[in-house]
Amino acid sequence: MTIAEEFSSWAKSLSTKDISDKSRQTLEFLFKDICGVIVSARNENYVQSLVKTYKGTGSLISLGHGKNFDMSSAAIITGTAAHGEDFDDTFEGNPMHVGASMIPAMLSAAQKFNLSGDQILKGMIVGSELICRLALVAPTAMHKQCFHPTAVCGTFGVAAGLSSVLNMSEKQMSSALGVAGSFTSGIIEYLAEGSWTKRVHPGWSANSGMNAALIAKSDFYGPRTVFEGEHGFFKAFALREIERDYSHLTDKLGSRWETENLAFKPYACGTMAQPFVDCAVKLKEKVKDPKKIKSILAKVGEGTVHRLWEPSKEKKNPSTPYSAKFSVPYCVAVGFLRGDAGLSEFNEQSIKDKEILELAGKVQYEIDPNDEYPKNYTGTLICETDDGVFKEHQPCFRGGRKQPVTKEDIEKKYQANLKFSKIGDKEIKNLNSFVDTIFEKPDFTKIIIQ
Repeated sequence: MTIAEEFSSWAKSLSTKDISDKSRQTLEFLFKDICGVIVSARNENYVQSLVKTYKGTGSLISLGHGKNFDMSSAAIITGTAAHGEDFDDTFEGNPMHVGASMIPAMLSAAQKFNLSGDQILKGMIVGSELICRLALVAPTAMHKQCFHPTAVCGTFGVAAGLSSVLNMSEKQMSSALGVAGSFTSGIIEYLAEGSWTKRVHPGWSANSGMNAALIAKSDFYGPRTVFEGEHGFFKAFALREIERDYSHLTDKLGSRWETENLAFKPYACGTMAQPFVDCAVKLKEKVKDPKKIKSILAKVGEGTVHRLWEPSKEKKNPSTPYSAKFSVPYCVAVGFLRGDAGLSEFNEQSIKDKEILELAGKVQYEIDPNDEYPKNYTGTLICETDDGVFKEHQPCFRGGRKQPVTKEDIEKKYQANLKFSKIGDKEIKNLNSFVDTIFEKPDFTKIIIQ
């Protein structure tokens, strides 16, 4: 039995009653978090560009934009909005964003196929488990091969999740995964100048995964050895020098839930920048005058340098607000000066702020051979000032398994995102009701937002 067949067999037989309580709670948190993020980005230019492209293609609802879209375009738009500000969930073990592909796909497919709340829950847990497990097979290898893990793995998650609720046979499900291997894509050249392509990756993954499932449902035949084969996914999309451990994909399915290791971001920036922002916020309490700062040294994991520290010129003076999200020097500077790195810290005005750029220019890095990345996400800043040297350390990702979020944390972030979106009170009330009952009795009339 191949990996795709073994996973499909488990997914097909899974009952939602077998899902761990913590996994279900995590998915409830995830759904609320992602819906808030989607709505918060509804008026951003990159989202409006896609609305303009696809409006009028159908009669399904794309959260935040009314009832004018087909299944694919609704998912592309909401997936882009979900990931566009990098404020969505991540995964501890190798950075991966599950919600930005899975939730847009299930929102679209649920309308198209009249899925129940129980089916939405099943589709989400199946897709989430596969995406998280794919992240563990060869940590850092996809990034180092110049691919975006969220993009290339999200397609498989969506294909598996949707296949598991469309009454497909195990053969059809494994074919869907095989087809997904040819449909998936997403390079990381956006890093060069902060362009928008990373933003659209999860939406495109949702679209590609749904199409992979649908053609497999009509008996289109895909390769069963898509993951482990000689010409399979990991040979194509992951640096060959990094060892693979395929056992992660099927080991203890149904008893070890990787979904429980999803983490929720407190800041609207790259995953590995987050612990350093925490350090910067704490330094702010010790160093009252930023003009006295001579330098700030960050101790980093080698695997993060090519995305968050280089090229140095771009990272210390980001050319776009989006580029700033993947610049630790910039994120440290706004964390210190503003005490936050939220949605308002990544706009045209902020990236031109002379005080922020001056401080970002003083932030350097040093590779720490003992850094735990990607097994643990930590941050250390050593700040040299006229008054002495100050050090701060963040031992884990705040919002992850070692320092988990509470229900109150998720609610606070969700409400703040709705406020940022400027939607009306009635629309907020309807969306709250929709989110709170999604796994019981989904009512899509409540998410029509014009």
